Amino acid sequence: CSLQGPETFSFVQPGQRGSKKPSKQSQAVTSYSNEGTQVTVEIHPKDSTPQLFKKLSFGKGFQRTEAPRPPGGKDLHAYPWDKSSLKSMPVDLQQFEKLDAYALKVNVKNSVEELVKALLKQARTDLEKVRAIWIWICHHIEYDVVGYHNKSQLSSKPIDVLQSGKSICEGYAGLFEQMCSIAGIQCMKLFGYSKGYGYKMGQTFTGDSDHAWNAVYLDGRWHLLDSTWGSGSVDDSFTKFTFRYNEFYFLTHPALFINNHFPDNSNWQLLQPTLTLKDFENNMLHKSDFYMLGLLTAHPATTVIQTVNGKASVSVDCRSATLFTFKLKGTDEHGLMTLKKHGMKLDIYPQKTGSHKLQIFAKPSKASEEVYNCVLEYIVECESVDKAMCFPKDLHQPVGPSWFTERQGFLRPSHPEPIIHTNDGRCSVTFTLGKDISVLASLHSDSSSLTEEMGRRHIMQIHRGNQIELKIHLPHAGNFVLKIYAKKKSDPGNYDYIFNYLITCLNTEVKWPAFPQSYSKWVEDYEILEPLSGLLPANRNVQFKLKMPGIAKVLVQAENTYPLTQSRGYWEGTCNTSGCREVFVMVHENANHSFYSHVLKYEVETQ
Repeated sequence: CSLQGPETFSFVQPGQRGSKKPSKQSQAVTSYSNEGTQVTVEIHPKDSTPQLFKKLSFGKGFQRTEAPRPPGGKDLHAYPWDKSSLKSMPVDLQQFEKLDAYALKVNVKNSVEELVKALLKQARTDLEKVRAIWIWICHHIEYDVVGYHNKSQLSSKPIDVLQSGKSICEGYAGLFEQMCSIAGIQCMKLFGYSKGYGYKMGQTFTGDSDHAWNAVYLDGRWHLLDSTWGSGSVDDSFTKFTFRYNEFYFLTHPALFINNHFPDNSNWQLLQPTLTLKDFENNMLHKSDFYMLGLLTAHPATTVIQTVNGKASVSVDCRSATLFTFKLKGTDEHGLMTLKKHGMKLDIYPQKTGSHKLQIFAKPSKASEEVYNCVLEYIVECESVDKAMCFPKDLHQPVGPSWFTERQGFLRPSHPEPIIHTNDGRCSVTFTLGKDISVLASLHSDSSSLTEEMGRRHIMQIHRGNQIELKIHLPHAGNFVLKIYAKKKSDPGNYDYIFNYLITCLNTEVKWPAFPQSYSKWVEDYEILEPLSGLLPANRNVQFKLKMPGIAKVLVQAENTYPLTQSRGYWEGTCNTSGCREVFVMVHENANHSFYSHVLKYEVETQ
């Protein structure tokens, strides 16, 4: 049978690779015996309705048991999925906690009847009986990777599966069916195609079925489950099985089950309308983690995406705040991912033509560990490359502000989009700070001329109450990354990276000098009105206007010293730049101090 492919960076989730089922004109799939009544179900060629035959023998204590009825009107669920529930009936997992713990501990291997008898001690309803059987099988039967490679040695008989403790999918499904039958629950073993281990995106399915699973009859309706895929996972080389319980495959909603299970008989899709094999082949494979993480839909819904003018777009909708990342051919360089309140949007710009594998990973926002699970895979077919969308290597995903940056205290951004376009090489980004944080920002580009220190000097921070403004003057045209860091003011430690923007400027005339260099005595609520340029013209009178509340005296030190005077909250005055290479602004913090502190440094142009 087919095993599930990898679900996290490192994990493989089992589908099952299993014995091929020879196709006969009709197959007797199940027989039930209960108090002297035996029922055989025959399934005829692919799309016929199952024919049911009763064989009645009148033994003592005869009870008439219902023959399993074929799936019909009231079993059917609407397709596509209505996003309501992951299950086909209401299930409260908390109510199963005691039963699950009990079933896990049952240790009976001598006969299937004895095992069922032990499991049912704690199960009252049919749902509880099915649950106890499911939990036991998922935690006690391992996938037989050796048997899969050597089918001749393999028995799928329920007693052999029980005693060896291992099997492939047909053995899991057969044991499940027999245990249900003993418990008096109608159960069918189903065969079909699956998108499990070894599945390649976009592949077609031909020949015999490759997987087996079950349908159980509860509360007057048929429901689907797959205990093979519920039990664990196989590594990439298909040599080692690891138990890893997966709740998703217990009573899965049929509109989700069809995502990777296509039954030989389409009536067992339990869907209205049913899907064709072509639909099944073309439809996007959503791994179980996709739904378990609360993700709802992905666009596009097909596996292969063609770029349009060098660009392809993917979006995901989800119920709650989720973190995403992606890999295109193993790297996240050629895209722009933005987080939304209920999902994410990704624009991909491959920088080479041809076919590229795109993987999308997700994790809950509250998850402490760093593990992202792979939730989607696409193939991006690129016919032409958009060279203008070659991003700086310093760009981090996701890009732009989001619910995540809001949580970190950056509220009401002036630029909600990830890209800031500037024509004259200048821009200004503002936020309201929702927390008592210190902010650090730096500018990066792929051009080697912009060092880290200079990158910081092309940004000026201005604070007004709880508003922060980042003024940016670009040193040249091109693509830049504006990185924003923060830390709690009360924290002595390092700044944490929070997010980044992409800033683009096509105007080749642009060439802004850096802002003046500031020293530690330059504090948050100070502000430069002029001169903003850190490079002053030579032999000129330069006008200074600074906002520096609570200061006793301000001097500008050039060849000579020029005191600034205070009027209407600003320190103003003029300084002459003749005969000097540097100009400093110095302050007396209070009138009693005899010494000055340096707060700003300007360079003077050389003639």
